[in-house]
Amino acid sequence: MQEIARRALDEHGRPPIVFSGTASVELTQSICDNLGITPGAVEIRRFSDGEIRVKINESVRGANCFVVQSCYTPVNEHLMELFLILDALKRASAKQVNAIIPYYGYARQDRKDEGRVALSARLVANLLTAAGATRVVAVDLHSAQIQGFFDIPVDHLYAAPVLVDYIRKRGFSDFVVVSPDVGNVKRARSYASRLGAPLAIIDKRRPEPNVAEVMNIIGEVSGKDVFLFDDIIDTAGTLVGAAEALKKRGVGRIFACCTHPVLSGPAKERLAASCIEEIIVTDTIPQRNSLDKLTVVSLAPMLAEAITRIHTNESVSTLFR
Repeated sequence: MQEIARRALDEHGRPPIVFSGTASVELTQSICDNLGITPGAVEIRRFSDGEIRVKINESVRGANCFVVQSCYTPVNEHLMELFLILDALKRASAKQVNAIIPYYGYARQDRKDEGRVALSARLVANLLTAAGATRVVAVDLHSAQIQGFFDIPVDHLYAAPVLVDYIRKRGFSDFVVVSPDVGNVKRARSYASRLGAPLAIIDKRRPEPNVAEVMNIIGEVSGKDVFLFDDIIDTAGTLVGAAEALKKRGVGRIFACCTHPVLSGPAKERLAASCIEEIIVTDTIPQRNSLDKLTVVSLAPMLAEAITRIHTNESVSTLFR
């Protein structure tokens, strides 16, 4: 930790200034602990009608600033907070304003899959740039193409190194990595390659948003322990349905792994009642009143390293390749 704190100083001996919105207070504190600094002073208040007021309570003139804010429920409030903090920093003459968005809201609306729908992921990208962001750092975007929606630099980080390290330390072996749907095959294959495990795929169709129906299981899973890998657990319908289908095929223990535990609606009840033994997630979204079977792995050291490299003009891509 002392080493990264020393390396986090720029050529003038100045550390980065890391601010937090109300969505990522705990994660920001952990990042700052890794960097050996205290979080930047920002005041976020609300008027009686719900309007948000942001004030930066320290000088940022000529400084490299980083704003950590995940955009989970209430996603619109958290996004608006982020826009206002970015704008306040820009107007306070910060040299760089870097938006660190562990969970990028509206990422699932990244293409026109039917007529007359909004391309929301692109709109959010435009708004971040208009608000004053000079760089965006995100973790496990729902689709990599979202990087192309920005006209500013984007660092797309992956939780895989952290999650794989945790699985290895737990000593799991002789298991099959399972993709819960065809669209997630590339991500699941990456995990399978890192873990030296075979890959299986669940073929399903989605008749409407948040509703999934399992159709087929491609690959040999009978008698094996399995790890389901996904980027997001929202209502948990897909994950629990996949687990039930796998159980019918005679698998052993079932584990799940995801980066972003949105856990909206009936998700916690579904997971608690499911045959999944353990769900391993990261802290891109804080988990309060959590499930007993939920294990949270922190991305703070990885994000602290990314901030250090950006602040000191080192390569980020070589670190997370």
